[in-house]
Amino acid sequence: MTFLPLVSLAAVFSAATAKASIAGANGDSVSRYLNSTSLPRQAQIIDSAKFASIESVPPPSEYNGTTVWVPPGTTRQGLKDRPFLVFDPEFLEIIGSEPKLAIIAETEKDPLFHEAVVWVPATDEVFFAQNAGAPDAGTGLNKSSIVQKVSVSEALQVASGNKTGHVKVETVSSDPPVINPNGGTNYKGNILFAGEGMGNKTPTALYSVNPLPPYNATILVNNFYGRQFNSLNDIGVNPRNSHIYFTDPLYAYFQDFRPPPALPVQVYKFNPETKAIQVAASEFDQANGKLYPIHPEIGITFSPDGEFVYVTDSGAHHGFRGYDAARPSTIYRFNVAEDGTFENRKTFAYVDNGVPDGIHCDSKGNVYAGCGDGIHVWNPSGKLLGKIFTDGGAANFQFVGDGKMVICAETRLYLALIAAKAAPIH
Repeated sequence: MTFLPLVSLAAVFSAATAKASIAGANGDSVSRYLNSTSLPRQAQIIDSAKFASIESVPPPSEYNGTTVWVPPGTTRQGLKDRPFLVFDPEFLEIIGSEPKLAIIAETEKDPLFHEAVVWVPATDEVFFAQNAGAPDAGTGLNKSSIVQKVSVSEALQVASGNKTGHVKVETVSSDPPVINPNGGTNYKGNILFAGEGMGNKTPTALYSVNPLPPYNATILVNNFYGRQFNSLNDIGVNPRNSHIYFTDPLYAYFQDFRPPPALPVQVYKFNPETKAIQVAASEFDQANGKLYPIHPEIGITFSPDGEFVYVTDSGAHHGFRGYDAARPSTIYRFNVAEDGTFENRKTFAYVDNGVPDGIHCDSKGNVYAGCGDGIHVWNPSGKLLGKIFTDGGAANFQFVGDGKMVICAETRLYLALIAAKAAPIH
């Protein structure tokens, strides 16, 4: 996904003074709760009791989903300096006593650090993809985006200051190549990549790639009973039965490198043993009796025990066609039945900044999503616990072992050091 330009509201909110608190906040506000707790150096409290009611609420033309919100009492630079934003005391258990966020690689304009973030434990390397369809990359219709990798141990040296400069970024050339890679996940020692395809003649496909040279690749599925998919986007593996689920939004069409859709926007379930494929979910957004499909750029992940699946709906973002704040920027949760089908959809969270993109869980089932101002974190009940602020947003990310997370933010690659442990790899 190409993030829309973000505008700071520091000036708008600096003049607005909090004049009332939510009921009970005097006893329960996060500020009061943490008053006797020493905060980590890179963390700060964001207390909803201080902005539940403000004197001047800006109009939608000034503050909407494309705008970075700077809470009263802080500044945009302050958010950069202390990027671990504590909305709830539970977040301290996730970030630990000394969290750190460090830039380990960056470019001037080319969005090399975008999606498909996958950690390979055997080599301690993390793979990721360049932005497909981004004007600054020149990718999409005439040139495919690329897969790259970095060493996690080298990233740790850069983040700790033991190595100057940036981590070495290597291009990974698979055979056959993954055309316009976007989503990615581990699968039985290999990496699954969702390739969005290119034009009419190169269909979007699901690839299995060996993470070791020569990076031999196999196309697992590239059609639904003879019909091309739209543009495969993200992948999740059901921990109960190892079936593969992938999303198929219209993102490549909205970025002008795939033809008009030939299928509804849906989530599919693929059995790698029988090669059988079926629709797992569709028709996400309903308003005023009119039915709308899932919208571009949807992520998918399962809870560690496989009981739930989370799907992001970024209907507000229409690629090159703009942003509609009245459409979804929402994470939905389903129960996963024993046969792998989805049921009992509920709204898990609505994202306040940008749209939710990549989504993952930690070992305790907390939910993380890449959004317009960084990584948002909720507990399994949908309560916002905190954010990891990355100025400019974060499309995707992944745990790279316990206590470490690599974050792709287009022209910047971050390493976050926290306390949370990764969910098991399948």
